[in-house]
Amino acid sequence: MSAPAPRKILVTSALPYANGSLHLGHLLEQVQTDIWVRFQKSRGHHCLYVCADDAHGTAIMLTAEKLGITPEEQIAAVQQEHMRDSARFLIGFDNYHTTHSEENRIWCEAIYKRLKDNNHIASRPITQAYDPEKQLFLADRFIKGTCPRCKTADQYGDNCEACGATYSPMDLIDPVSAISGAKPIEKDSIHFFFKLPEFAAMLQEWLASDTLQPQVANKLREWTDAGLQEWDISRDAPYFGFEIPGEPGKYFYVWLDAPIGYIASFQNYCDRTGHPFDEYWQHGGATELYHFIGKDIINFHGLFWPAMLHSANLRAPTAIYAHGFLTVNGTKMSKSRGTFIKASTYLEHLDAQYLRYYFAAKLSSSVDDIDLNLEDFVQRVNADVVGKVVNIASRCAGFLRNGFDNTLSEPLRGTGDGGLLHRRWRGDRRSV
Repeated sequence: MSAPAPRKILVTSALPYANGSLHLGHLLEQVQTDIWVRFQKSRGHHCLYVCADDAHGTAIMLTAEKLGITPEEQIAAVQQEHMRDSARFLIGFDNYHTTHSEENRIWCEAIYKRLKDNNHIASRPITQAYDPEKQLFLADRFIKGTCPRCKTADQYGDNCEACGATYSPMDLIDPVSAISGAKPIEKDSIHFFFKLPEFAAMLQEWLASDTLQPQVANKLREWTDAGLQEWDISRDAPYFGFEIPGEPGKYFYVWLDAPIGYIASFQNYCDRTGHPFDEYWQHGGATELYHFIGKDIINFHGLFWPAMLHSANLRAPTAIYAHGFLTVNGTKMSKSRGTFIKASTYLEHLDAQYLRYYFAAKLSSSVDDIDLNLEDFVQRVNADVVGKVVNIASRCAGFLRNGFDNTLSEPLRGTGDGGLLHRRWRGDRRSV
């Protein structure tokens, strides 16, 4: 019986925002994804891992303004830093791109046109929060206040980190501008909406499939059971992003173009390498698509994204794997407590492999939060990595020295020097 053909798999992880450095929370997801991809490749499957920087939004614009540079200069510098830190953690991206790319602009416009042609886009005036001091409409993440559902204070204007509720920024209790501290005023503006309620039946079927973890599917049913709302996909100028075709001064909301960035990054890879593109994103191809994300963005990936793909006649993900938050010593990462650890800061002191092993030991199929307990981290690394793995290597070294002329294997035919499996030991210093 012949062996089954290798699977063709495309894998993504969530896009880091191009407004700051990678921290250990980002690395949790990238390490999880990287391990899964390595496993698939070890089984002989054709598995590609693509990602990108999430490069649009008001935060990018404001940071660049503060630094006295252009947004393009800001995102280019951050992208290089992200790629460097990921590489030092041995993350094996097949392609790392940016959402501020020509590929992403083309795909955003194409998907929007399909949604509009299918009558899945609505427009109407809305009342927005406006910063009278900064003189700009406030993006959701630049308004803070008390959650209208669970009454948790200091929540952003798009969703509550405590209970997961999504809402309009002006629904917040006692809102303030996170930019200037001023109390926002209300101002009318025309906005564009994706008609998510029209996909209620499709999404209920989607949630009943095995595409999502049970905990995630149950959480998303809270949205469908409560009645889906139309999703605001536009923002007003000034805004750093892609302008909506035919709508001067209106821009695609960053969360519309961010997941499309998966498609754009893969398009960039295919254009560079000649790899076939269509069979991975069109219906009917014998390919698989997997997203690895944090539980805080599951509503975008588990509701909005599949509905958009359905309207645009593109394939849906084979599965979405969500993980919990990373805590440090049992608490949320915090700069004031000294537990907000950047990837580059960690690498100044410790080997990346230690953290990769610790995350691998703690991760599971659940979406429960994962705690980086520093005492446990030291104990596990010393006991498991140093005490066991290195001890096995040390014992094997003695056997090789005493009985096998310091040779681990026969030289590989055709390699000349024995290939990767031919190792020699020089005195007490072991070298490959």
